[in-house]
Amino acid sequence: MSAVIEVENLCHSYGEKDVLNNLSFQVNKGRIFGLLGKNGAGKSTTINTMMGFLAPKGGECRVFGEPSHRLSPQTRSRIGLLHETFLQYQFFSIGQAEKFYASFYPKWNHSVFRLLMDKLGLPENRKIHRMSCGQRSQVTLALILAQMPDLMILDDYSLGLDAGYRRLFLDYLLEYARREGTTILITSHIVQDLERFVDDIVVLEKGRTLISSTLDDFIKGFHCYGFSVNGQEREIPQEGPLFRVEAIGKKRFLFSFASKDEVKSYLSSCGVNAPELEVVPQSLEDAFIGLTGKY
Repeated sequence: MSAVIEVENLCHSYGEKDVLNNLSFQVNKGRIFGLLGKNGAGKSTTINTMMGFLAPKGGECRVFGEPSHRLSPQTRSRIGLLHETFLQYQFFSIGQAEKFYASFYPKWNHSVFRLLMDKLGLPENRKIHRMSCGQRSQVTLALILAQMPDLMILDDYSLGLDAGYRRLFLDYLLEYARREGTTILITSHIVQDLERFVDDIVVLEKGRTLISSTLDDFIKGFHCYGFSVNGQEREIPQEGPLFRVEAIGKKRFLFSFASKDEVKSYLSSCGVNAPELEVVPQSLEDAFIGLTGKY
């Protein structure tokens, strides 16, 4: 698969504060890619660098083979961007917004735009500032889809949306992406929404690549094991095969890429008896928290 986005040892800082530290990952053509991380992990800085709003202070970022800080107008026209908010010009009507945006994109598809607006029952003369947050999100989605972009970059599309509008946004986007073969990079603070949507993920921690994997491989390979201490208070070292250890009352939860037998052997070597060690089912959000911690 050919790479649409290539990030290699990317570094950036604001003053003396390092934000990206040798970050590396690749987004392949036609894939839906989740860029995950806690607040302050570097997600928005990474996207600002991809779009050329920031020049790398180290490493490289290429989009469609071009250095991200020197993207040509032709390459920019291939990218549909949603950046931490919805429409900027809320004094427009729907029709005025389409006319404005269409002037910048040579492949503009009016039918794609109107199809979504008609589904929502929104007329062209409806003022955007009179809409709900959810309705504005759908207008934004229609404006991005109508560009017929080869790449979509969606930075926290979920801001202010309730569960129904988030589901509508992703369902419509997924149908479109599969039909058109569009490559998507997406971030969200609501990690569970992405479980049924993304193909690949990268998890950032303090600007570094913590995990880069297909979603399936990550869910299958990262385990949570649980057991009751039953009076044992011996501390379990968070090292060896254990990625993270959590104590909730008398229960201990161990997060690891290792097998159950390997974890049992490690616990035994630490003097911890866990005969009832069991595999705890995890969602993507559970695994993400197990990987990055709650705090």
